[in-house]
Amino acid sequence: MPQLPDPIMIAIPAFVALIVAEMIYARATGKAEFEPKDTAASLAMGLGNTVSGIALGFIALAWFTYVEQFALFDMGWALWVFALCFVLDDFLYYWSHRFAHTVRWWWADHVVHHSSQHYNLSTALRQPWLSPLTFKFIFFGTWLVLLGFPIAMVAFCSALNLVYQFWIHTEAVKRLPGPLEYVLNTPSHHRVHHATNPIYLDRNYAGVFIIWDRIFGTFQAEIDEEKCRYGIVKNLGTHNPLKICLHEWVGIVKDVSSAKSLREVIGYWLGPPGWSPDGSRESSKIIKQRWAEKQARLKGEAEPPSGETPAREPVATPAE
Repeated sequence: MPQLPDPIMIAIPAFVALIVAEMIYARATGKAEFEPKDTAASLAMGLGNTVSGIALGFIALAWFTYVEQFALFDMGWALWVFALCFVLDDFLYYWSHRFAHTVRWWWADHVVHHSSQHYNLSTALRQPWLSPLTFKFIFFGTWLVLLGFPIAMVAFCSALNLVYQFWIHTEAVKRLPGPLEYVLNTPSHHRVHHATNPIYLDRNYAGVFIIWDRIFGTFQAEIDEEKCRYGIVKNLGTHNPLKICLHEWVGIVKDVSSAKSLREVIGYWLGPPGWSPDGSRESSKIIKQRWAEKQARLKGEAEPPSGETPAREPVATPAE
């Protein structure tokens, strides 16, 4: 079995160099934003993620080693197998990422990455510490091993996917040439994903290939007139790494402990973020519904009598 390097460990010096370069660019041009405490928190989360990956990585490895004995095929190590593994891994990443936004148990882990109100390369390093304990890898990573892709190849492709995603966390790059924007996940597309504007919520889950979002109806282009607002629906107001890491887990424990039925327990645990029994909290679905109703009212108010020209266009409408 070939010995494969860890793309993330190899890329760390480049990550640091690019963050420094973006800081210099931000200071010189004002076209990117850094806030010292926020950046420090992101770097601390990245360091913690590396340490936890070393400490807890054996959980996923043990599972995949067990599953490997049931593999349907022996895919081998040909270059075309690597390419296929990379594409399929990205397909599974799309669904894994999508469920991380719609299942609170997994959102409690992923929300760490969205907790910064700034969008720069350091934000890419703002990663959770407890991912192996959510067991998401069982539901998504298992398929490639069952198909017969070597575990080392799956791990390599997954890491390569994450390395790619580093550079798209920036406001310094506006848009790439059209064909690239159509196929690849780019800074423009990923800015949409990190934004809390109602029109941008729960969009663009892609890792490398934005085509998955186009195929499955979750694509939203960045709108020049609709500047992205970053963070989460209820921002934390803290740069404490422990609070950033644990705040949503604490919220789940509190909600579940106050639940009055099994339905409420399951809803607070596995329902979408913001779920509540009476619908009084702001879930993404409710926020987007209210926004759509407001847009409809604005459009109705802007409709002129028959034969007249509209006074204005509605505010922001989906590009696709």
